[in-house]
Amino acid sequence: MMSTNYFIEIEKFAENHFIKNFSKKYKKAWEVTLKALFEELQRFDLFVKTSAVDIINQDNNLGIMKVDFRVHGTNASKKASGNRCIVAVHKDIGIIKILLVYNKNDLGNGHETIKWKQLIKENYLNYIYLL
Repeated sequence: MMSTNYFIEIEKFAENHFIKNFSKKYKKAWEVTLKALFEELQRFDLFVKTSAVDIINQDNNLGIMKVDFRVHGTNASKKASGNRCIVAVHKDIGIIKILLVYNKNDLGNGHETIKWKQLIKENYLNYIYLL
């Protein structure tokens, strides 16, 4: 089975929020991490079969997924790092949009899933039906 090579886009909301924190905190290591994340997402049909990806919901052409990742040079596993990326996978047009990149500590205390879903609902009206 051939894998689609997806085009990756970072949404402005994601760029303007927690990504800036990662960039400041990790500097060059963040650049390496983001490049690796892009490479994994580009081959999403294969990547989705790994334990790093949780399918939140999907219909025929669109899916919302949560991706665990670790920052380059850190020792924690992807899952244990607490770093997450919420993406919208547009299978029909071969695009993955990065909606949110965060560390679970960025969201404060409480239920992580409820908090990131609320951020998606408030900032991406076209994906509400998948949450």
